[in-house]
Amino acid sequence: MIIGICGGSGSGKTTLLNRLFREFGHLNPSVFSMDNYYLNIEKQLIDENGIYNFDLPTALDKEKLTSDLQTLVSGEEIIVKEYHFNSPPDKNVLVTIQPSDLIIVEGLFLFHYPEVREVLDFSIFIKVDSAVQLDRRLYRDQETRGYSREQILYQWDNHVKPCYENYLLPYEEEASFRFRNDAHADEDFASLAAEISAEIGALKV
Repeated sequence: MIIGICGGSGSGKTTLLNRLFREFGHLNPSVFSMDNYYLNIEKQLIDENGIYNFDLPTALDKEKLTSDLQTLVSGEEIIVKEYHFNSPPDKNVLVTIQPSDLIIVEGLFLFHYPEVREVLDFSIFIKVDSAVQLDRRLYRDQETRGYSREQILYQWDNHVKPCYENYLLPYEEEASFRFRNDAHADEDFASLAAEISAEIGALKV
């Protein structure tokens, strides 16, 4: 079974992924993060003000991403460079991902890339208030990426919000499950886990 998780910046994709990994740990899930396929900075597009825009579908190596995903789905291991924002490309760690009967894929452009969308058995769209998302991004990018508040707000208004509106939101209705990552998170997670368990059970029949 292949599960996809999609949500905007700061929506809680990694947190939900970790909860699902623990919930279905007995199945030894494989985790496929689309973040590991960001192109080197010299290949990124810049906006009209000369600022790199990482929130475009062209920011990722789509060909390598889809090829590796197909390899993993076919039952073969893959080796990827684990992406860390502050690490130079030649310092990123190589990680071997083993195939599994349960694969969890997460990333911004999960639905926008048809080659990814079409292999999913079950998809999740994370819903969260945009003010919460911005607060999380402000904290993360100041603490771990060294951005100033002004830089983060510029990216939010000019890159992040347009990305969400153009490449995520149009696909919300296509998701198998809409997860509310707010006061309803525990309630929704219980429902989500039950639905996934039922899907797994159906696939075994």
